Amino acid sequence: MLLIFPSIEISHGECVHVVHGEPGFEHVYSVDPVRMAVLWRGENAKTLHIIDRDGVEEGMIRNREMIKKIVEAVDIPVQVGGGIRNLEEIRTLLDMGVYRVIVGTAAAETPELVQDVIREHGSRKMAISIESYQGKVRVSRGRKLLPVSPIEFGRQMKDLGVSRALFSSIDDDGKTKRLDLTALKEMATSTGLRITAQGGVRNYKDLIDLQTLEQFGVDSAVIGRPLYENTFPCQRLWRLNEKDLKDLGPTRRI
Repeated sequence: MLLIFPSIEISHGECVHVVHGEPGFEHVYSVDPVRMAVLWRGENAKTLHIIDRDGVEEGMIRNREMIKKIVEAVDIPVQVGGGIRNLEEIRTLLDMGVYRVIVGTAAAETPELVQDVIREHGSRKMAISIESYQGKVRVSRGRKLLPVSPIEFGRQMKDLGVSRALFSSIDDDGKTKRLDLTALKEMATSTGLRITAQGGVRNYKDLIDLQTLEQFGVDSAVIGRPLYENTFPCQRLWRLNEKDLKDLGPTRRI
C-alpha cells in the first residue's frame, strides 16, 4: 500500500492551500499550518510533508518555529524541505524532531553535504529531490538545468549513500507536474533508490495506477492541492463529519 504524504506548504507563517469545506462551514479549516497538520493526522495521515515556501525563495529555512510547532503537535514523522543549504540547518531541524530533511539544489551543488549528513545521521534522515525537465535535472527554483539526466544524477546520489529520492516530472510548460509512470519506474529500477512520487497525482485513479509501481520501488506519494480540493472519494465523508467536531482529530494537542 502506498504511503501518502499530505503536503503542507507554508508561506509567511500560513498555509498556502486551505481545505475546501462544505458550504457554510469553511471556518472549520484554518490557514494555521499547525491546525492543518492536526487535521491531516485526524484523517489518519501516517506522515506529513512540509515545504517552507519562503525558504525556497530565500535559500534558507524561514518558518523554523512553525515547523517546530507542527512536529510537537502530531505523533507521526514529518519530513521538511525548502531552501535547505547547509549542515547546521539540517542539524537544527533534526534536533527539533524533524524525521527527514529534503535537499535538492544543495545536493547538486555541494554533494559533500549529502555525505556529511549521511555520515552523521544515516541515510534515512535525508532524501534528495529530483526534478526532471526536458530530460535534465532542474534546480535553483527551476532557473537552472544541469547537464545530467535524472537517472544519472540519481545514480550519483546512490553512490554517495542516498536511499530515497522525491521525483517529479515537469511538463513542457515548465510549471505543471505530471504523473509520468514510465519515468518513475525507470528511476526506481535504474538507480536502486526508493522513490516518492512528488506531485502529479490528481485523483483516485492516479493513485491506483501509481500503486502498480510499488513492486519496483515507488512506494509513496506527496499530494497537495487534490487533497485540499476533496478529490478523493473518502473526503466527502470527512468534510461532513468535521462540521460537527469541536476539535480536529485524535492528536488534540492544540
